[in-house]
Amino acid sequence: MPIRSHQLRCIGNDARIAPEEIASDFRDPETRELYEVEYPWSETGDRPGMFPRNLPNASALRHLWAERRDSTLPIDQSGVWRYRELLPILQDDAHAITLREGNTPLYDLPRCGKLLGLDFLLAKHQGLNPTGSFKDTGMTAALSVAAERGYQWVACASTGNTSAAMAAYAARAGLRSIVFIPEGKIAWGKLSQSMDYGALTVQLKTDFDGCVQMLAELVRRNPIYLLNSVNPYRLEGQKTPAIEICEQLDWQVPDHVIVPGGNLANGSALGKGFSELKHLGFISRVPKISVIQAEGANPLFQWFTNAEKMLRPVTADTRATAIRIGNPASWRKAARVIEATGGWCESVSEQEIALAKAQIGAEGIGCEPASAVTLAGAKKLVAAGRIQLSERVVLLLTGHTLKDPEYTIDFHKDLLATGMAEADPYRKPPLVLEANESVVLRALEAEMARA
Repeated sequence: MPIRSHQLRCIGNDARIAPEEIASDFRDPETRELYEVEYPWSETGDRPGMFPRNLPNASALRHLWAERRDSTLPIDQSGVWRYRELLPILQDDAHAITLREGNTPLYDLPRCGKLLGLDFLLAKHQGLNPTGSFKDTGMTAALSVAAERGYQWVACASTGNTSAAMAAYAARAGLRSIVFIPEGKIAWGKLSQSMDYGALTVQLKTDFDGCVQMLAELVRRNPIYLLNSVNPYRLEGQKTPAIEICEQLDWQVPDHVIVPGGNLANGSALGKGFSELKHLGFISRVPKISVIQAEGANPLFQWFTNAEKMLRPVTADTRATAIRIGNPASWRKAARVIEATGGWCESVSEQEIALAKAQIGAEGIGCEPASAVTLAGAKKLVAAGRIQLSERVVLLLTGHTLKDPEYTIDFHKDLLATGMAEADPYRKPPLVLEANESVVLRALEAEMARA
């Protein structure tokens, strides 16, 4: 691999820098905008200082990636590094830190599809990654860069999933990790992971955005590598589910991909992935990408609705903790992807999220609340005529159901105050009975008769 395999491009003014020139906060010092990884073969990559453009051969790579499925090498068993020709971010591929992430299933959702009147409704379940969320695909990429560059400490601010992924991959690499989390605003299932993987966990009496500010000061003063989604290498890993989706559909492109919206890096990463596949000749078109936010944390939705120049941060408030972010760092990247692909940004209520989560669960497929915004949003897009009933739609489920078991229990015990009659058939609270044969049998027979 050439020493200079990529450069970084500011999304604000298109200025290019070498990877080693980037600031600790991963922002352009002039525009304060984020960077994007650019390769010699990128659509925008044919610039002075880069190697001559040499487009990867799509047909040859399809065959190579399929062959690697039978390999026993850890790097080939990774659903991220299996596609390493499209993310040549390491000097040496042997430096990749992997937990065999990716390779997640693409499920059919027949019951949910019937509810919406859709012929093809699928779910890409990124919650089946090693630490239970989509963050693993980005973390394997960015943390591998950190390890290769000699960092001993890494850090992030998190609502839960990022901290779990970072702590796990740091432990795997033998690095030390620091996690900032907002006190009382994180699901315990996620917090327990970062502690189990050995992270130095700091609970701050603030929200996620306050944690981000504290983190920025920490990495400015110390040789600590920042691993939040402002890090452009995170997005290189997170673009790979786009490749997986196309591969799993025999290189047929879905019409619409619907993504939860928190810090907003995921939608932009998938947009980059699909766009690169089209540019390189793997696919003939890019799907619409829509982002769904919770009503209590919907700054991007408000930006689209009010047509303001700059995003107006909000005080985030939602039980879907993974997307409880009021000032998302990657909003401009996400907005550009939505506009470029012809998608939409929607906002859904707490009640709609709870019902959608239960409906996905009724398919035998669990997910955390933040994932369920995709189904809730799809309902709105179908009702508005923005999704045609014949279209093939893919929902991105970002987290495992065990990430937030308290939410699930509260739903079934009717403690979420949904106030929705539609939710009643999905509630399955536990029966508490005396250990008496006749009592148990009568109760079960009554339940079976109602089923």
